[in-house]
Amino acid sequence: MKKFLIMGLALTICSMSYAQKKELKEAEKAIKNDNYATAKSALTSAESMMSEMDDKLKAKYYFLKGQAFYANGTASDEDITMALESFRMLKNTEQQSGKMDYTAEADEMMLNMSNGFLDKAQNALNAKNYKDSSINFEHAYRTSVMDTLYLYNAAVLATSSQDYDRALGLYSELTDLGYTGISQEFKAVNIDTGEEETFPSKGLRDISVKAGTHEKSRNVKTESKIGEIAKNVALIYIEKGETDKALAAIADAKKSNPNDINLLLSEANVQYKLGNTAEYKNLISQALELEPNNVDLLFNLGVVASEAEDYDEAKEYYSKAIEMDPTYVRAHMNLAALILDREQGLIDEMNGLGTSSADNKKYDELQEERLGLYKEAVPYLQTVMKNEPDNIGAAKTLMNIYSVLGETDKFKEMQAKVAELETND
Repeated sequence: MKKFLIMGLALTICSMSYAQKKELKEAEKAIKNDNYATAKSALTSAESMMSEMDDKLKAKYYFLKGQAFYANGTASDEDITMALESFRMLKNTEQQSGKMDYTAEADEMMLNMSNGFLDKAQNALNAKNYKDSSINFEHAYRTSVMDTLYLYNAAVLATSSQDYDRALGLYSELTDLGYTGISQEFKAVNIDTGEEETFPSKGLRDISVKAGTHEKSRNVKTESKIGEIAKNVALIYIEKGETDKALAAIADAKKSNPNDINLLLSEANVQYKLGNTAEYKNLISQALELEPNNVDLLFNLGVVASEAEDYDEAKEYYSKAIEMDPTYVRAHMNLAALILDREQGLIDEMNGLGTSSADNKKYDELQEERLGLYKEAVPYLQTVMKNEPDNIGAAKTLMNIYSVLGETDKFKEMQAKVAELETND
């Protein structure tokens, strides 16, 4: 009795093994013929026998499943995710068994997949389709988990496409990986063009320098992206109406990076977004202590003071920004606007005057003061035009000022400039 029982079991195992191989062969044949639906059907049948497969058959199953679900790049995002997971399971299975029958071929396929995903990501980005670009950058990362920059790009673009929950998941994954975004860039100046170029590796850069096509090589350490990540996470929570989580995200990041100025600026931006301008100003002032030559910070303090209608303080910050960088167009433009904003108060006062001799005298004084504002604003607007000749806003304002001041030649010159800019627009 025992003998027949053993033989019966052996026949069952043999039959099961034959069925497994048959289903896998059908899937393999279907894949070769680009019949991916048939391949997936065969693999579904084989999946029910997974517990009976040895490591070699399991590896083949995962290899074929990855191919079938990828469908040579025509698959849906859901199926692509399944394909990448199958290739991951293949590698795990072969690493545990020590027999690498399919890993090398799968790696080659995944490299081609990664290149395809990157092409799709870039094309979608060029078309400003941030959601598809994000998805393809994530796929590229899943095929090559060493390239964490792809995962970062996916998170940023998910934020841009307002896919907030997915973005939070990707940022969380980056944080768990300890991602900082700090890397070395290898640069050299192209002798023919005179422009500095970035190379993918130090070796390629050095070869170009030795070949005589490039010179002035240098290595540049990129800035940390921890502050940017914390800021984006915080802004997402603000959009979701979860202010406490927004500030907690910044606080958590600062625990491990207390001296990161980008985190300080991120916290400032969050406070500004929340309408806490006093705290924003305080944080920007702290940032200025760390980077006293940061012209953008001075400009931002000018903006906050201007919004608070503190004319003198705003003018002070804009003037400091201009002193630090005389070509800083935004400070010139805002300072001109700040000066001209005072005109309305003069106009209101002039309109409220009567017809008495005293009122007429006051009117003339206010008119002279008004013309003085125009004259004060002109140099700043002229600097804007010098550095940004296509700035139509500055051109129109100058045209109107010259008209009021009676400077006919300058008025005509600026009128022609405005007409030219409007034609080219």
